[in-house]
Parts: sequence; C-alpha cells; structure tokens
Amino acid sequence: MPTRIPRLFAALLTAAVSLFAADLDRKIQRVEQGLRPATVAKGQPIPQMTIAQRLQFYKVPGVSVAVMQDGKVEWARGFGITSAEAGKPVDAATLFQAASISKHVAAMVALHLVDEGKLSLDQDVNLKLRSWKVPENQFTNTEKVTLRRLLNHSAGLTVHGFPGYAAGAPVPSLLEVLDGKKPANSGPIRVDTTPGTRWSYSGGGYEVMQQLVIDVTGKPFPRLAREIVLGPLGMSHSTYQQPLPSRFKGNAASGHRANGATIPGKWHTYPEMAAAGLWTTPSDLLRVVGELQTGGHVLKPDTQRQMLTKVLGDYGLGLGLAETHGQKSFSHGGANAGFQCMMFAYLEGGRGAVVMTNGDQGGALAAEILRSIAAEYGWPDYQVTEK
Repeated sequence: MPTRIPRLFAALLTAAVSLFAADLDRKIQRVEQGLRPATVAKGQPIPQMTIAQRLQFYKVPGVSVAVMQDGKVEWARGFGITSAEAGKPVDAATLFQAASISKHVAAMVALHLVDEGKLSLDQDVNLKLRSWKVPENQFTNTEKVTLRRLLNHSAGLTVHGFPGYAAGAPVPSLLEVLDGKKPANSGPIRVDTTPGTRWSYSGGGYEVMQQLVIDVTGKPFPRLAREIVLGPLGMSHSTYQQPLPSRFKGNAASGHRANGATIPGKWHTYPEMAAAGLWTTPSDLLRVVGELQTGGHVLKPDTQRQMLTKVLGDYGLGLGLAETHGQKSFSHGGANAGFQCMMFAYLEGGRGAVVMTNGDQGGALAAEILRSIAAEYGWPDYQVTEK
C-alpha cells in the first residue's frame, strides 16, 4: 500500500499538468484566432481574425507576444518569421527593437541613482552634468531642467524622436546628438518652453538623462543598465549596446517598411540608447512590468510609486498612466524604423502583455492582438466599441 500512494499522487499530478497545458493551449489559440478591430457598426457582430491573416494584411513578417497573469509570464509565443528575406520562425527568444519602450527601463537606471543619493529628482541637472550642459536661455531664467521633468517630458526640451542610422552610415557620439552636430541627423536638444509648465514628448530629454547618468557614474550607459536593471531582473535577452553586438545578431528580427521590404542592413543603429536603443523580448519586458507592480529589486518603494504617479499629462516618470472602471494601468508604445511594439499592464493583479513586431505597420497589429488578449482575460481596456 505505501508504494501505491506515491504512484497515485504522481499520476494525479501528471494528469493535472496535462489538463493545465491543454487549457493554456486553447487559451492561446483563442487569442491567436480572436483578433478584432477597434470599432464595429452598432448591432453588428465583432469580426474575428487570425494573427497569420493580419501579418499578411499589414505586411509585417513576424510578431512576438507574451502575457502575464498573477504576476508570472503565463505564456510567450512567436508568430511569423524574423525576416522577409529567408527569415527563421520568430520564437519567444527573438530580439526586437523596443524603440520608445526603452524609456521607462532607462528611467529606472536614473531613479536607482536617486535612491543611492547620487542624483536628485528636483535639482537643476546642470549641477551634475560634466561633459555637456543644457544651454541656458530665457526659458530657464526662473525654472530649471530637472530629472523629474526630463523623465516626465515636461522639461521644455526639443526633439520628439530619432530616426536612427542606416547600416554603413556614420554614427554620432552622444555629445553630437545633444548639439545636433553632424553626423547627427536630428536637431540640437534645447529648451524652448519654460520647464515644468507643459507636457511635450521629448526623446531629446531622455538623451540629456543618458548623459547625466554617464557623467555621475563615469560608466557607459549599456553597462549601467546591465548592472542596475537588466542583470538584477534576469533580462538575459536584452541589451542597450549599439550597434547590436555580434553575439545577439543571429537571434534578432530584421525591421521592415510599410510595404514589407526589409530595411537595408536589417535595422538602424540608435546611439540615442535611453530614448530608443533597447533590444529585448516581450518576456524580458514583462520582468520589468513585474518589478513595477511589486518592486523589490531595482527601486525603493517610494521611488517606484513616483514612477507610477502622474506629474504633467497622463504620464508619470517614463510611463503613460490611465484608469478604466477603477483599474489603474501603465503603458508605453514604441516605433523605430521597421519595428513597432506595445507594452500594457495593470497596477494590480499581476496582469499585462507585451507585443513586439518587425514592421512599420505593426502598431495596428499589436492593438488588434491586445484586444484579443483583453477579451480572453477580461480586461476592461482594449474593448471594441460600437458606432
């Protein structure tokens, strides 16, 4: 009798695991086959489409999806291929450019230095900048550029975003980017509005932050990000290194234009690392989501809360913030040349998802996938509306 009990328990456990796996497979299948539009005509049924159909429709070769439930990555899958030119299947470990989703991860680097007393959220950043200074002008007479304002996009700085640098093109230094000097292909980053008075999205502000943390620590930004965020959170498929190191290239997706053509050289290089330079996977980004939801590894509790507290606009420190039917959420999208992606999560319940694509029309696809996820998991957001 004693030997039969362990065998019976093992058999029951195996059966339970099999049932769970089968249920999860059905759930993933419903998400894969349940893509839906943002709006439908009033009284009409909601059309449902498959990921394969929409990849073809949008001329996006591949997409990677990861879903978090109860604080854990419940599933992660790749669909399609890494490149229209002899690409291999996308899987959960395929790297994509995170584009502007890089920003809140980079913000955590700076905020960790605040926790260590090396930076202040509300001090004039020129007091700590060494290699470069924010040029003073009439807009900075009474109000100064601070780290809080940089991370919130309310520092009054110019340059919305960056186009990156094509393969073979000269890549500027960060100092050349800050001053808009050749070979930089973006304008100089300057204050054109009184700091703290208006929310205006500025990738340029995040490059000021990048220089700030470099000057304070004396370390390259990719190394800082690895030591402070990527390493402690176990993000083994992520890097801020630009250009992308050779060891990652074999597992990286190529970017594609709106017509489906592969970007020459596969992707652009982004020396604007804090604003747009992270290479990563949906599963790795959900590790950041989990840290923001529960904390404990990178930031002190009060600093974590400040990231998720609105300053100006519907924006905290590196994240868009919203609330639907009493459920608070945080999110960020991203669009680099040939890559578009979206991260969305709730503050409570350990729920969230990341969708990353390798096409210029991938943003619309990501929204359709998130609406399918929302329908499957009962989210109040990403609902289809009737018109």
